[in-house]
Amino acid sequence: MRKTRNILMTEFVAFISIAVFVVSLYECDILIGGVLAAEKNAEFVIAAVMELVTLAAIPLTLRMFKLSNVKRSIGNTGSLGLCKWGTVRIFLLGLPLVLNTILYYLFMSTTFGYMAIIVLLCFPFIFPSMGRCNYEVSILGKQE
Repeated sequence: MRKTRNILMTEFVAFISIAVFVVSLYECDILIGGVLAAEKNAEFVIAAVMELVTLAAIPLTLRMFKLSNVKRSIGNTGSLGLCKWGTVRIFLLGLPLVLNTILYYLFMSTTFGYMAIIVLLCFPFIFPSMGRCNYEVSILGKQE
C-alpha cells in the first residue's frame, strides 16, 4: 500500500509542480506571454473546449470511486486497482490544470486562469493520503 501511495503522491505533486514551474517561467519573463492574444477565434474555440473538459473532469474525478466498474476493479485487485484508478483520477484533474495554466499565458485570458484555479482548488479533495488509500481499498473490497 505504501508503494501505491508513493506513486499517487508523486503524480499529485508533479502536476502541481509543473503548473507552478510554468507560472514561474512566464512571470520571470523567461517565456513571453500573450503570444496568441490576437487570435480571438482560436481563443474562443479553445476556451469552449477547455470549459467543457474542465467542467466534465471535476465531477467525474470527485465521484469516480462511486462507479461500479471502478469499485469492482479496486475490490478485485486491491492496491493495484487503486493505483490504476487513482492515477486516472489525478491525470483527469492534472492535465486540465497544466493546459489551462499554459493557455492563460498564451492568450492572457482570465478564463483559462480561473479554470486553472478552480481545478487547483479541487486537488485537495483527491489528496492520496495513506489513510484514504487504506480506506478506499478496504471499503471497496468489502462491498463486492
